[in-house]
Amino acid sequence: MSELRELQSNEELENVWDSTTEKPTLLFKHSTTCPISAAAFKRYQSFIESADDRVASYMVKVIESRDVSNQIAAKTNIKHESPQIFLLRNKEVLWHSSHSKITVDAINNALQRSE
Repeated sequence: MSELRELQSNEELENVWDSTTEKPTLLFKHSTTCPISAAAFKRYQSFIESADDRVASYMVKVIESRDVSNQIAAKTNIKHESPQIFLLRNKEVLWHSSHSKITVDAINNALQRSE
């Protein structure tokens, strides 16, 4: 099972960004006040429960860690949405999605295409 870790600082984000050269990394941007985000986060957690250690799993609470959320948008050059998920590898975004398009199948498909 992959371990889900929360990013709360830009320094942590930089460390994760650098570690994407070691293995694929999922990064989920979550709004703790939004029911759509809560539903997508449950689907992300379902994926993580069935995932092995071949993928690293992170999340950012966009309200509580606004600066980290903004830094993700700046680093990826992708407009902020919430909920939003990114598949990162070698410091690049291989795939991203948002809202109801965040599903276990979509995440699995993105990972398979990245291998």
